[in-house]
Amino acid sequence: MKRILHTLILSLISLAVFAQSSPKREFRGAWLHVIGPVRYTDKGTEGAKRFIIDQLDKLQQAGVNAVIFQVRPCADALYVSDIEPWSQFLTGCRGKAPSPHWDPLQFAIDEAHKRGMELHAWLNPYRISTNANEVLPQSHIAAREPWRTFKYDNKLFFDPGIPENRKYIEGVVRDIVGRYDVDAIHIDDYFYPYPVAGKDIPDQATYAKYGNGIPKNDWRRHNVDLLIEELYTTIKSTKPWVRFGVSPFGIWRNKKSDPRGSDSNGLQNYDALYADVLLWTKNKWVDYIAPQLYWELDHAQAPSRKLVQWWNDNANGVDLYIGQDTKRTMDKADIRAGRPDELQTKIELSRSLPNVGGNIWWHGYWVTDNYKGVRDRLERDFQSTIAVPPAYGDKRVRPHAPSRLKVEDEKGHAMLSWHQPPLSKKPASTDAVRFVVYEFLPGEKVDLDNAEAIVALTPCTRCALPGVLEKGSVLVVTSLDRMNRESDPVELRIK
Repeated sequence: MKRILHTLILSLISLAVFAQSSPKREFRGAWLHVIGPVRYTDKGTEGAKRFIIDQLDKLQQAGVNAVIFQVRPCADALYVSDIEPWSQFLTGCRGKAPSPHWDPLQFAIDEAHKRGMELHAWLNPYRISTNANEVLPQSHIAAREPWRTFKYDNKLFFDPGIPENRKYIEGVVRDIVGRYDVDAIHIDDYFYPYPVAGKDIPDQATYAKYGNGIPKNDWRRHNVDLLIEELYTTIKSTKPWVRFGVSPFGIWRNKKSDPRGSDSNGLQNYDALYADVLLWTKNKWVDYIAPQLYWELDHAQAPSRKLVQWWNDNANGVDLYIGQDTKRTMDKADIRAGRPDELQTKIELSRSLPNVGGNIWWHGYWVTDNYKGVRDRLERDFQSTIAVPPAYGDKRVRPHAPSRLKVEDEKGHAMLSWHQPPLSKKPASTDAVRFVVYEFLPGEKVDLDNAEAIVALTPCTRCALPGVLEKGSVLVVTSLDRMNRESDPVELRIK
């Protein structure tokens, strides 16, 4: 019994030390997809709304501060669009509007922002259908203009080599960014389709028309490069503060193919998907990358332990977050560390590397379903503190600070309120849109880098404080602008 008690005490001490090391600034994301298993089609409008609220509540409890929400899985829309039809993954039938009417993207933005969370709109650029034989609505551009498309692996895609397709996709993105208060546009790993042995991509006619004598593989990469560069320009010209993120397949190239590559032996972005991620980061065509390192730490062909180090060394100054497979992480023991799963090791590893700014969990439903206790672990041990997402843009620029801090008793609870700085006539990157609330106990040093002191990250101008305020406590509020840059602090000492 004494041994068990001693072990328990040591474990608690270990977890406490780990929690204390949690950074104040960290990207903690989760992907919420709609393609695949039924998520929305069986719920109706009110049921779908309740489902989103439940997911966001559970993710917030787990310490997640950014939701990557799939809004365009197959050239369709989980939002009001004059360009593409309503998604079958929302209503069960492509082109069928939800009834009663609602806008899932707007709803998700509102609910995420209420909780102080970012909302990243996730799009697949080229995929039109997961079933090449699907009969598309006549209003769909692929039905009206089939010359834009090709079939491959029983799926239908926009041909990346056709310039009109690139402009079309850019128009979709411009529409979303212009009409919705998204924090980022996010695209995943599907560029040219994943290769099928013995089957070539049927783009010979397109290559003959547009190839200009460039080797075909280089031409395909160039097509994807152009899309990435032009999407970045489109986003920044519409709303400069909206970020552009990509979550590529986890291997750029293997070392055997390129001395700059990773110590791995798997499918290569550069050669198989025609995605030159290093070029994008070098040229700053993306704001962040989230390579999908879904493998186990010591996987034979793709060891994520080595790959996360490689991406850290090759981020080229672009923000780097690691895409983690929740299920594999919880299923695989970390033999080297003597742990029943890889969760702690992967988080420790990401936090130890200077260029890694956080993690994104694939998928978020495994987190919310608490697969093998992962949500409990994140909430209790590894993401117990509130984290502020990393700042970006010109970090010398700071928003105006809040003012007029005041504490009042509200039904037996201490309620802190403040005044928001004036907003610009038109939305601007420096507008104060969220606030960080800190509480420091009597005698405790006021240190804004202390994540343990953060009690709220909120868009509101009032906040209920936990527990009873002690005389000598110091309350601090700062503003965050649209680029997560933090203002000077404003303090209130409890007398």
